[in-house]
Amino acid sequence: MRLFRKILNSVKPHFLEGGKLEKMYPAYDAFETFLFVPDHTTKSGSHIRDSIDLKRTMITVVIALLPALFFGMWNIGYQHYEIALGIKDTPLLDSFMFGFWKMLPMILVSYGVGLGIEFAFASFRGHQVNEGYLVTGLLIPMIMPINVPLWMLAVSVVFAVVIGKEVFGGTGMNILNPALTARAFLFFAYPSWMSGDKVWTYIGGDSTVDSFSGATPLADLAAGVEYNSSLIGSYFNGTIAGSVAETSTFAILIGAAILLFTGIGSWRTILSVFAGGYIMGLLFNLWGLNELMNLPSHLHLILGGFAFGAVFMATDPVTASQTNKGKIIVGLLIGVFAILIRVFNPAYPEGMMLAILLMNVFAPLVDHYVIEGNIKRRLKRSKG
Repeated sequence: MRLFRKILNSVKPHFLEGGKLEKMYPAYDAFETFLFVPDHTTKSGSHIRDSIDLKRTMITVVIALLPALFFGMWNIGYQHYEIALGIKDTPLLDSFMFGFWKMLPMILVSYGVGLGIEFAFASFRGHQVNEGYLVTGLLIPMIMPINVPLWMLAVSVVFAVVIGKEVFGGTGMNILNPALTARAFLFFAYPSWMSGDKVWTYIGGDSTVDSFSGATPLADLAAGVEYNSSLIGSYFNGTIAGSVAETSTFAILIGAAILLFTGIGSWRTILSVFAGGYIMGLLFNLWGLNELMNLPSHLHLILGGFAFGAVFMATDPVTASQTNKGKIIVGLLIGVFAILIRVFNPAYPEGMMLAILLMNVFAPLVDHYVIEGNIKRRLKRSKG
């Protein structure tokens, strides 16, 4: 690390005021504070010195995402070799490397396009590069179909960063989760790339496979396919078709443990989302009008993007509720609405995205009434 420190110190004068690259200082500052804890303090008023800043927090979230990402890479190869092509006993490393090389371009495009826009806005406004895209840049490809064209991914990133975040003032000011904004854009602009049974499993242009169904379990259930209880293990482990990193509840729970242990993720939000979904599933079991209503309520929690959304999307510190009671209320409503959309909209059984985006909009209102309620109770106690 001393070598990096020397290099940064040697080029820093060029980026400071009066230097040749003065306008590029936000980009330099982003790399410096990524590698080293910054020594910035407020110019006036109180300030806090701590080894944990926003960049370190975002890096911790990235680490929590790695189990789901690595499993997703392996599952891409597994779905390709063993499910689509019928090649059994494929070596684990072969499946993983196949998925790695399919995911790598998506990750590079996401970070390249997104960070490019972030640097441009930071240089234009003359402020530091926002750290939030360290996580968003990884989340976006993780929640996309593996077959999505890279140019569509790039357009989705542009929309998410510019319209979903920068127009509101950048990280900390956006009202919608940027990663879900990218997915929502792709869903409404190019719906054929977010539905059907050919977008979730990579087959390859030179494949001779004539008939293959790679539909997600939720899509099958929505189409009337009877629930198969023998597949519960596959549902939980994640050896099923779906978005790159949303299939394995087991890997997602490892990430949840990291977030909770480090205090970065809110247990109130995570637990209430699962509780809301489970309660709604139980209520639908009483009606049993279709296969999704008949699905055991606990299985709703491990299918589709429910678990991933509960752990990594609903807990977004910017777009989520800020009060403790509000986190519980918003979390419960996310779980309820996710199952409602899933059951009543067979054309789009995956309702977690829309449920979270909806509650992103209403989270400030929930916090407002929670705070107002607290104020009224304190006034009553003071008068008593």
